[in-house]
Amino acid sequence: MAVYVNGKEYEITCAPTMRLVDFLREELGLTGTKEGCGEGECGACTVLLEGNAVASCLVLVGQVDGKSIITVEGLAEDNQLSALQQAFVDKGAIQCGFCTPGMLLSAKALLDQNPTPTRDEISVAIEGNLCRCTGYVKIIDAIEAVSRGEYR
Repeated sequence: MAVYVNGKEYEITCAPTMRLVDFLREELGLTGTKEGCGEGECGACTVLLEGNAVASCLVLVGQVDGKSIITVEGLAEDNQLSALQQAFVDKGAIQCGFCTPGMLLSAKALLDQNPTPTRDEISVAIEGNLCRCTGYVKIIDAIEAVSRGEYR
């Protein structure tokens, strides 16, 4: 079995019943993906699977054979933060940072599908990602700033 993570092909040698979050963290060393609840409720482990935001704690490695995954480590290019990452920094959308990787990937999935969402559409897109620190306003502001073209 093989999987494509952040554009790079990896052979899967672990059990197909291993959770994707564990595979990414333990087998590939991509620790940006966080485990919060382990039940698909908090969004901390969100990654993009074939362009869709998914809770990687609910996906088994056997389900990703031949598929493409993007983690938070795959957002930056040439050691430059992506527009979303920079907006999160600039707009104060990062506090403790635990929810940030999942929040960024949910936002990326939204903007890939709808480049100019309303604030309500942004709120709906991130409703599966829990944040204890920011109250969501700064996160929504950051996503909205990217959608308005303030960041490239």
